[in-house]
Amino acid sequence: MGAGGPADAICHYGTSKLAFRGPQRALDKPYVACIGADETFGRFVERPFPAVLEQQLNRRCINLGGLFCGAEALCGDPILQELANKAELCIFQVPGVLGQTNRFYHVHPRRNDRFLCPTPNLMALYPEVDFTDIHFVRHLVARLKGCRDTRFDLVAEELRKNWQGKVLNFLRTVSTPVVLLWLDVDLGIVGCADKSTCNPVPVQPSMLRVLEAYSAGSIALHVQVSGASDELEDMLFGTLQQPMAERMIGPATHRRIA
Repeated sequence: MGAGGPADAICHYGTSKLAFRGPQRALDKPYVACIGADETFGRFVERPFPAVLEQQLNRRCINLGGLFCGAEALCGDPILQELANKAELCIFQVPGVLGQTNRFYHVHPRRNDRFLCPTPNLMALYPEVDFTDIHFVRHLVARLKGCRDTRFDLVAEELRKNWQGKVLNFLRTVSTPVVLLWLDVDLGIVGCADKSTCNPVPVQPSMLRVLEAYSAGSIALHVQVSGASDELEDMLFGTLQQPMAERMIGPATHRRIA
């Protein structure tokens, strides 16, 4: 699929099945743990923000960013929690709301963007919806919201409540000081014109305020993907990977985050 583009360097730590940004780093010396999803991983970027931060701080920053990870993987993996507890400091990219198993649907335990199946609760709530042709969570939630009635409020409330429980449980489990990183990623003209469709259930400021009580600090940044800025030409990708690269943040944005 890369058509000559560089392959993503991934690695594993301990018995965790999550694939993190490679190459693998030694953990026998003090380090800062940078935990997050696609943006922390830095796909199609030579030096994502953990690498830039390491140079600026002159402290080892381990990139524990995982592709396609949401709250389900980032907050529920015991090895990831162990790596966070062994760090001097943890930078935690706040995940989106959709990528989690809840009482309405199940997601893949590692690829949290994948919709596995609806629960009986969801089928009873939306009896007219055929779920057999839905494979991704964003597609699922957009389809439900497209019904344009109050049923979607029940789904959104469940997602936010369940998400808050997962993230708070992670923060309570980690004894290391945690700095929250919330990236409000603006897709611009890439993907869809209606922002409410691109992100049907966004993280609300009130949800972040609850998390801040369990953290050592927080950083919120509005960022644009490379397809909506002028960074695409500075990224590394194969010919067939351009649509994916357009939806990722570029190297200048990583430097800004650091």
